[in-house]
Amino acid sequence: MPRSYRQSRRAAAQDETRARILAATMELHVEQGVATTSFPDVAARAGVGAATVYRHFPTPDSLVEACGAHVWEEIDPPRPDRAAAAFAGLDSRADRLIRLADTLDAFYTRAQAPLWSAVRDQDRVAPLAGFLAEIGKGVTAFVAEALQEAPQSDNVKRAAALADFTVWRALSQAGHDPQQRRQILVTILQATTRRD
Repeated sequence: MPRSYRQSRRAAAQDETRARILAATMELHVEQGVATTSFPDVAARAGVGAATVYRHFPTPDSLVEACGAHVWEEIDPPRPDRAAAAFAGLDSRADRLIRLADTLDAFYTRAQAPLWSAVRDQDRVAPLAGFLAEIGKGVTAFVAEALQEAPQSDNVKRAAALADFTVWRALSQAGHDPQQRRQILVTILQATTRRD
């Protein structure tokens, strides 16, 4: 068997093992939290030895960061470079706020499990705070674009706080459907952001 073939098979097997470890870790993060997920838990779920997990991810933070990169691609969060395109062709403030509410609702709906895991443990697992800060930058950029104001303005800061995932989650847990969440968010943002 040629050496390059053996090496490529070994690399493929390592990639598959790494993917299993990441998948197991993400499941456990949602089920029991990021801070309480241990390497032995991950190894058992992935069907590998703990040493294998350590070989791929030498520290818990390296495992959390790898999961975060995978989750980032999966949840496709609002990003500052996409904000202008998201509101293209909308002139009225009301239409822009509706677009903002709908965009954030769709994002929070698809990302709710990993976001809640990150929010819950951000004070105990350092990489989670950075992950959530990046999400916050994207949300703030979308809010700024919707309001057509600078991201540092008081209106944008206030609106971004009200458009936060934790507010969305509270509305969802109160039993509000997407239409109701949109109406509530748009009404609150109209009432709390003033036009100069």
